[in-house]
Amino acid sequence: MALPPTTDTIAAIATAPGTGAVGVVRVSGPEAHAVADVVFSPASGVKPSSLGPGRVAFGRVTAGSEVIDEALLLSFRAPSSYTGQDAVELQTHGGPAVLRRVLEVCLEAGARSAGPGEFTLRAFLNGKLDLAQAESVLDLVNASSEAARRNAAGGLTGELSRLIGEVQTAVTTAYAEVQAGFDYPDEGVPEARLREPLERALRGIDGLLATAEAGRLSREGARLALLGRPNAGKSSLLNALLGYQRSLVSDVPGTTRDYLEAPLVLAGVPLTLVDTAGIRATTDSLEASGVDLTHRIAAASDLRVLLLDSSRPLDPEDLALLSAFDSAENGAGTVVVASKSDLPPAWEPSDLGDGHVVTKVSSVTGTGLGALRRVLTDRLVGAAAGSELWVGNERHVQALRRARQSVSAALDAGDELAALDLQDALGHLAAITGRDGVAEETLASIFARFCVGK
Repeated sequence: MALPPTTDTIAAIATAPGTGAVGVVRVSGPEAHAVADVVFSPASGVKPSSLGPGRVAFGRVTAGSEVIDEALLLSFRAPSSYTGQDAVELQTHGGPAVLRRVLEVCLEAGARSAGPGEFTLRAFLNGKLDLAQAESVLDLVNASSEAARRNAAGGLTGELSRLIGEVQTAVTTAYAEVQAGFDYPDEGVPEARLREPLERALRGIDGLLATAEAGRLSREGARLALLGRPNAGKSSLLNALLGYQRSLVSDVPGTTRDYLEAPLVLAGVPLTLVDTAGIRATTDSLEASGVDLTHRIAAASDLRVLLLDSSRPLDPEDLALLSAFDSAENGAGTVVVASKSDLPPAWEPSDLGDGHVVTKVSSVTGTGLGALRRVLTDRLVGAAAGSELWVGNERHVQALRRARQSVSAALDAGDELAALDLQDALGHLAAITGRDGVAEETLASIFARFCVGK
């Protein structure tokens, strides 16, 4: 996949589809102001090509004698623009028909229709952003939670690149020691002078990787399944966590035959809560289908909440569910809840045996909901809770893992092999920021995920 040319002039609608108060058509390239001269009639009579950087002009977008709309024109000059090129932005009313017509006349005046992410690609190629910052632009556009927005902002401002740079500095220091050993082979490389920077690099990489799962969930969201026997209180807990009635509650066991979803944000992570059918042996074919679906939902969830009714004695079915879902071998983690804690207890958490952490909750009084939220937060975010920046981009995570393998190998290798391992580590780290060159295919793949106009 080849990259598009970067020396021509491109144009695109930069605002989201739909109706809005203001819409923007962006033009970038060496002929941006010449295109504006054709399509924009300034009220002051000063042509856009005569405007300096940072200037704003009021006028009309026209096509010959046709007035398309009144507009503001913003003038940017290379290299002090988003793309590093000459650029103009036409701000009109935000109707779709207006924006389509404005774009149309810009293309007729000599601009080319921009592809996905082409403005940000030019910003990267012209040194306005590194690759990690460029990818953070997309993350910021797509952020659906506060945590995702915060992480994207940290990437865009260069915080991720700074942390990667610290690791690169440590690896480079070790690499320099190895190279010095080649120059003075009789002296060799003192182990401490090699080990200290490499261990520092590993600490930096491990600190970033510790946030990877939380970062992924902040970007993609998490599915949280509420599980239990019929009438264990799943629907009541769903409503209590949401703060409003989303699911119908009934004392009749087996009321929920299908699953129900509802959105919730916890610790900055967007969740989809799934209220499932109660699990029990049944001869009812419809209910049995609901139970099978519950098991499939549980297997596909990022986290499970298993409710055990604390107001009735434990029986073999309760213990079977506990064994099935609260085990290290069973994929996603499980949080065990003793529900209906406002009623006299028929059992205590200690009755479940060692190794089971149980949170007592009453969906009626709200007792224990705060503790449950803290437990869920810890299971979702974990070691990332104290970190300002979570690494959620899978490309970055894989590059960090490969860099860690190379650094770790260098610790156990001889000088010559260590040099090769450290070269590999530096290459993997550089791939995150793109400062030492990135394959065209990689760039094309990254920017193809962007929207047109960004």
